[in-house]
Amino acid sequence: MTFSKIVDSVNSQGPFQFLIMVLLGLPVLGIANHNLLQIFTAATPAHHCRPPPNASAGPSVLPMGLNGKPESCLRFVHPPNASLPNDTQRATEPCRDGWAYDVSTRDSIVTEWDLVCDSNKLKEMAQSVFMAGTLTGGILLGSLSDRFGRKPILSCSYLLLAASGSGAAFSPAFPMYMALRFLCGFSIAGVTLSSVILNVEWVSTRMRAIVSVGIGYFYTIGQFVLPGLAYAIPQWRWLQLTVSVPFFAFFLLSWWIPESIRWMVLSGKTVKALRILRWVAAFNGKKEEAEKISLEELKLNLNKEVSLAKAKYSIPDLFRTSILRRVTFCLSLAWFATGFAYYSLAMGVEEFGVNLYILQLIFGGVDIPAKFLAVLSISYLGRHNTEVAALLLAGVTILALIFVPSDLQALRTVLAVFGKGCLSSSFSCLFLYTSELYPTVIRQTGVGMSNLMTRMGSMMAPLVRITAEWHPFIPNVIFGTIAILGGSASLFLPETLNQPLPETLEDMEKWSPRAKEAKQEPEAEKDSQRTPLQPCQPDLGPS
Repeated sequence: MTFSKIVDSVNSQGPFQFLIMVLLGLPVLGIANHNLLQIFTAATPAHHCRPPPNASAGPSVLPMGLNGKPESCLRFVHPPNASLPNDTQRATEPCRDGWAYDVSTRDSIVTEWDLVCDSNKLKEMAQSVFMAGTLTGGILLGSLSDRFGRKPILSCSYLLLAASGSGAAFSPAFPMYMALRFLCGFSIAGVTLSSVILNVEWVSTRMRAIVSVGIGYFYTIGQFVLPGLAYAIPQWRWLQLTVSVPFFAFFLLSWWIPESIRWMVLSGKTVKALRILRWVAAFNGKKEEAEKISLEELKLNLNKEVSLAKAKYSIPDLFRTSILRRVTFCLSLAWFATGFAYYSLAMGVEEFGVNLYILQLIFGGVDIPAKFLAVLSISYLGRHNTEVAALLLAGVTILALIFVPSDLQALRTVLAVFGKGCLSSSFSCLFLYTSELYPTVIRQTGVGMSNLMTRMGSMMAPLVRITAEWHPFIPNVIFGTIAILGGSASLFLPETLNQPLPETLEDMEKWSPRAKEAKQEPEAEKDSQRTPLQPCQPDLGPS
């Protein structure tokens, strides 16, 4: 009896599984709010230099830009009415008395700490620091989850996210704000890792893809909730607090989530695992089936899987064989490209000149058909074709934005929405594809490596956006090229549709071209020996 069969014996599609999906899905809804929060809390409103104390604001005091509006970062050195030569009178200087902002819609960290002009890089840096927190959390909390269990890490991550997110709302200075946002990202990594593992391990194998997509839709709903909250709460501190406080409630609710049966058995807590298993069976109306499972039978039937799980594998083992090296390199590039390009579009909503709230609703809404089409494509066309098409289309779309004039905002928005939909499909495909490509004995390490790469991509995306100061098209060239490279690398990955999951490294070797040729040769010889000689017949073509 395997872990999957044990879960099936207590009804792996019962009300308990639905309850677990809801309890784990609701916080994921809140994670979307935190990931995309700076779209609104770091919005940059129209602004211009404050005039000197002895002058009044207006066109006569501030130089005008090409768009007919006052320059954002320059002002005249001398008042226009000064009795000076024209050249001297028209001389400009950086803003020395701060900026005046149009805060008729909302305030933000930009208006509070003057993150404009020479300091505008700090705005992108804040998002990059947040993503660096998810990167660090993914590295540290993954190993802690294996050591102390999924549930303790999940509960502590909820509490840390609630405390650090709420603390960021009261930050007196920008450095403290960035430090607390780093902790927010750190805790989100723990929530993500533990939620995915707990959700998947409590359902049957055939339900895993459906449940994974279901959890993904909670994230999509969060993208709808965020613009509504931002519209209703124009003060960034109150918005930050509003999306953080619910995690105190999630921390309390997490005590209703049972620990992973698989982890408890592997950690020698078989008695407790059996007790929880029987409790779940009673909840699902399968109490009699669970009573038939004895402690000795549980240990005996899971002995093989326990021995496999106890084998220690590390990141260097991902490069031990040629097929593993190829899969690891190609998957890493695909994950990096997806995270890199996805956050370039998701965090660039402000650039398209459309109403910020409406555009975020559209960006969130495109995930619904994108994930649905991804599931259909994955199921019928295969994982390989889906991943290649999604990344190549996204890369071409991002590059196409370079050639669309800035005044054609509608066309630019359509391209950006389509590109984000392709990248959302890529994420949906990669989560399943990665778990199917790596053997059981090294799957957790492989998935962890992949998540590490996508977090590196999402961390670097805000920094690359700064290169727009040199020329506006440079970021799109970089984002689009990397997406195309990721799609090209995916061409070299094997297909896993309708293939059994590999258990050991030896099973994975069967995917190599040499192994397939070696397997086909004996079969061809057997066929030639079994087929009797027959006279040649003319080819009559299709009947």
